[in-house]
Amino acid sequence: MAKGTAYTQQFKEDAIRYKKEHPELSYQAAASNLNISISALKTWIKKSKENEGKVPTRGAGNYSSDEAKEIARLQRELRDAKDALEVLKKAISILGN
Repeated sequence: MAKGTAYTQQFKEDAIRYKKEHPELSYQAAASNLNISISALKTWIKKSKENEGKVPTRGAGNYSSDEAKEIARLQRELRDAKDALEVLKKAISILGN
């Protein structure tokens, strides 16, 4: 998969299990067989050890509640509105001179 690809938690856990079930494989070989980067595999294994076997994933499914998801959406919307306001202020100052 391409750089920046979001992997599901299930895929990450399966990749970790694959590496554990095939200790004879190097990280390079295991990652190549899974079509992922070595650094991704090592990171997932490290995070799995830190989080009792679970690998946290980014994405929309990681919000603790609907309210948390809505808060995140509103924060993005506010940030975008502030950016647009800054652009308008600069445009006004340029046209005003």
